[in-house]
Amino acid sequence: MRIKFIICFLIYVNLLPLQAFAQNKNTQRSFRALIDFTAEFGGDPIAEVYFTNGEDQSVKAGQGVAIAIGGEYIVPSLEKLKFRGWIGYKFLTTQADNAHITLTRIPVNLTANWMITRNIRVGSGVAFQTGVKFRADGLGEDIKFENAKGAMFELAWRWVGLRYTLMEYKDELGKTYNANNFGVALSFVFPK
Repeated sequence: MRIKFIICFLIYVNLLPLQAFAQNKNTQRSFRALIDFTAEFGGDPIAEVYFTNGEDQSVKAGQGVAIAIGGEYIVPSLEKLKFRGWIGYKFLTTQADNAHITLTRIPVNLTANWMITRNIRVGSGVAFQTGVKFRADGLGEDIKFENAKGAMFELAWRWVGLRYTLMEYKDELGKTYNANNFGVALSFVFPK
């Protein structure tokens, strides 16, 4: 239920710039659309994949690439304070040619950010992940995880940011996995 509310809120926030533009040009810049691309690394291995050439690859809980959309709200009376929210799709796949082994999830992130300078931003907030699934494509057991939540911290210069997320996954049998990760993000807002 909470995830549905967050998704509806983010969609509403993304539509506000159109409404604000139609009403008043001065309020247009308080709400901006956001596109985010992130590569994240870390976490406990969920599975090990062994290849016929003798190599292996770990599928780690925090690792993956994500693409997301959302919005940014700049507090008009305090322009150094920004609130950001975005929802996306995060996935990890292996190098296997004969199987499509994946770890997928839907991340929802909400952060408060402070502009230290015109170009440097620090932020922290909450990270939610739902629909967390490991698929072995018939080569092993598929695993479903409970929805997860944690804390997120970010330091960014213009549109490039470094992120650290604290999170833990719990599977159907109650086993927990450290899903903490370090990430590099490219985050774009528009209109400028």
